[in-house]
Amino acid sequence: QVQLVESGGGLVQAGGSARLSCVASGRVVRISSMGWYRQAAGKERELVAGITSGGSTNYSDSVKGRFTISRDNAKNTVWLQMNSLKPEDTAVYYCQCNQMRGWSGSLYYTGGDYWGQGTQVTVSS
Repeated sequence: QVQLVESGGGLVQAGGSARLSCVASGRVVRISSMGWYRQAAGKERELVAGITSGGSTNYSDSVKGRFTISRDNAKNTVWLQMNSLKPEDTAVYYCQCNQMRGWSGSLYYTGGDYWGQGTQVTVSS
């Protein structure tokens, strides 16, 4: 089991910045990637940014050039730096990690995705 805890959400003025953090704990092994998703009120959850264990990143078109995802594997932490925030960025942001199926030591893991509880980011006009 992997537990993810997000922090850094809150009320931000349009054009401002915020930095979200996600710390993983528990059985943090065989993690292939981590990412940030968001879900606005009445909308489906969407991928914002992702990063692999090797450092490759990808972003949704709506946040390219404004958001930056980073990861410290040694600290089991991933960040999302958000700049030039817009009201349409208002959403609950969720941290996600993918655990690969396979062996870690003498234990076999079935793999899957783990999710944090989310942190609200509200951008005022």
